[in-house]
Amino acid sequence: MTMLNFKRISILIILLAAVICLVPTFFENAWPNIKIKRGLDLQGGMHLVLEVQTIQAVEAEVDRLITELKKDLRKESLKHMGISRTPDNAISVKVSGDQNIDGFNTIISDRYRGLTIKVNRQDASTKEFALSLPESETDDIKKMAVQQVLETIRNRIDEFGVSEPDIRLQGQERILIQLPGVTDPARAKALIGRTAKLTFQLVDEAGDLNAAIKGNVPVGSTILYQHNKDAASGQTNKVPFLIKKRILVDGSQLTNARVEFDQFNMPEVGIEFSRKGARIFERITAENINKRLAIVLDKKVYSAPVIQTQIAGGKARITGNFTIEEARDLAIALRAGSLPADVKYIEERTVGPTLGADSIRMGLNSMLIGGVLVILFMLIYYRVAGMIANIALIANIILIGGGLAAIQATLSLPGIAGIILTIGMAVDANVIIFERIREELTTGKTALAAVEAGFDRATLTIMDANVTTLIVAVVLLQFGTGPIKGFGVTLTLGIISSLFTALILSKTLFELILQNRKASLSI
Repeated sequence: MTMLNFKRISILIILLAAVICLVPTFFENAWPNIKIKRGLDLQGGMHLVLEVQTIQAVEAEVDRLITELKKDLRKESLKHMGISRTPDNAISVKVSGDQNIDGFNTIISDRYRGLTIKVNRQDASTKEFALSLPESETDDIKKMAVQQVLETIRNRIDEFGVSEPDIRLQGQERILIQLPGVTDPARAKALIGRTAKLTFQLVDEAGDLNAAIKGNVPVGSTILYQHNKDAASGQTNKVPFLIKKRILVDGSQLTNARVEFDQFNMPEVGIEFSRKGARIFERITAENINKRLAIVLDKKVYSAPVIQTQIAGGKARITGNFTIEEARDLAIALRAGSLPADVKYIEERTVGPTLGADSIRMGLNSMLIGGVLVILFMLIYYRVAGMIANIALIANIILIGGGLAAIQATLSLPGIAGIILTIGMAVDANVIIFERIREELTTGKTALAAVEAGFDRATLTIMDANVTTLIVAVVLLQFGTGPIKGFGVTLTLGIISSLFTALILSKTLFELILQNRKASLSI
């Protein structure tokens, strides 16, 4: 096999591969199962902007410090007159007695050096301290909360099965989410915004539930409700529980959550703890036999079974009259982790399929009109050579489409703009080549020799122009997000394919036409 024949066969194989990759985009049941995905602006979906309530993350950190401080004081047998969180997220501590004050100062200087300390009020034997986090640490907590929310939401959406979601920060506390092809917006919103904070807490069976409901809640306890939905009427009944505030184990110790079915074939969520969590859970159940352990999710009681025996192995179940979808979404939320703070919906738009169809039609029409005008110009101005350029142009579009399908990229309106831009760039390369060929023909060379010389002289110029553009396209592809990245994908593929069609395919077509001809070339 000669080198020329090898080149022609290679070109045919590349074009055939591109066509095969494009087939599933137009025929749903075709094989292989790869096709061009459509972005939010083409197929519809959801557009959300969330605001992370970062102040809640600061409040949670202050509450954690309060719990630790109480433990330290109790361990050192030091008494206090009250420790609480103030509205401006400082810790107010009242201490009475010289011994207690001195011991408190020692603990603060040894274990809480990072806190800012002020003495708000004092008399002969009592001091009121105000402990607060430094501003820099507060800012770090807020930033970390936003990053954790971003990663958690991304993990949930990945498991939810949305193809090519666009999730990114917008400002300091807002997150932009675009979900192409989502058909159940309510379910997606419920999954994204769910805090999914799982805790195991004991039921306060010694306290008076009725008195607590009337407002006399025992110290160290709180009222939470179990929501039971009646299958027949669809109404939800709220059952109150008096729950101890102390959290025995939480969802941070989970390693897995999955949908299971009970003996009545009703869906439930099975959870598994890490080794550390399993040891904690085993100790808790051993110490609290015949007591009720409440499974609390987002401050709602899902179940409160009686601990009948020590539970080893680190496995538990969450029941709650789930549907299969509810159980699956809960399992996804638990696997992805809880949100460190609530999120608030700032903006919500649903792009319907009609808008998507209009966008596709307008985008394709613009590409078709531009392509037809270019084809007509090349035919009129360059004649036979223009026909070769048009064949290369059509092959270029096929190669771009095949490349998009092969990498399963998402095509959006900016991506279509990149394809249109590539069409112009591909023709520009042909124009440079054709003008060089014309110059060679004026020197008296044969058509075949003029084509060889024209391609040789134009190649370096075309490579220089396209490589610089390719560098920009790769930067857009690497660092861009959403529409910018979509533009970068089509521009990168377009530059590579236009170089192939202009320098290799076009030259091969010239050689096929002129290999047995000695007549002049119509150009």
